[in-house]
Amino acid sequence: MLQFVIDPGTEPGGALSAAAEILREGGVVAYPTDTLYGLAVNPRSEEAVRRLFRLKGRAAEATIPLIAADVSQAEEAGTFGPAEMRLAVSFWPGPLTIVVPADRGLSRSLAGPRGTVGVRVPAHPLARALAAAFGGCISSTSANRSGEPPAMTAGQVVAGLGETLDVLLDGGPAPGGPPSTIVEMVNGVPTLHRAGAVAWERVLESLE
Repeated sequence: MLQFVIDPGTEPGGALSAAAEILREGGVVAYPTDTLYGLAVNPRSEEAVRRLFRLKGRAAEATIPLIAADVSQAEEAGTFGPAEMRLAVSFWPGPLTIVVPADRGLSRSLAGPRGTVGVRVPAHPLARALAAAFGGCISSTSANRSGEPPAMTAGQVVAGLGETLDVLLDGGPAPGGPPSTIVEMVNGVPTLHRAGAVAWERVLESLE
């Protein structure tokens, strides 16, 4: 496993280029987000997504969310209507995951039986920079085996997953706190799938 320590205020270009190339080759990269450490794979590679499920010991019917570098990149992952765009503009970068119909190019295992995918733009520069270097959305499932506590530091990632990873981007401790709020527009009605860092009342107010 390659491990890169990213010091604040430095330009992590070389580390990001190496990590992005590993993703293109089907590898798994651990990286910090604005909540906890996540695991990135290429969401358009069925083989890479299946490897991620095996690594986490996750049930096949579970879905995997994505993160994007910006709104434009997020739109490549699925279909955003006017309401979804209003939510994106209101809360991104930030901890709001928006569920949309998945682009057909995404892994079928990732999208799940409903053919939808959750995507957000995180409020963490390194996470956004990794997606930008890769050139597309990346997965953002937590960097731990299913049923175990989420990893908040690079050391916890190593202890939990060790050599099953290809690259670890050590950006220091993750901020922690509540997970992202997950929302989906169902027949034009905002539906809460998971309460989180963004209060549901704020979501509803943004759509008025």
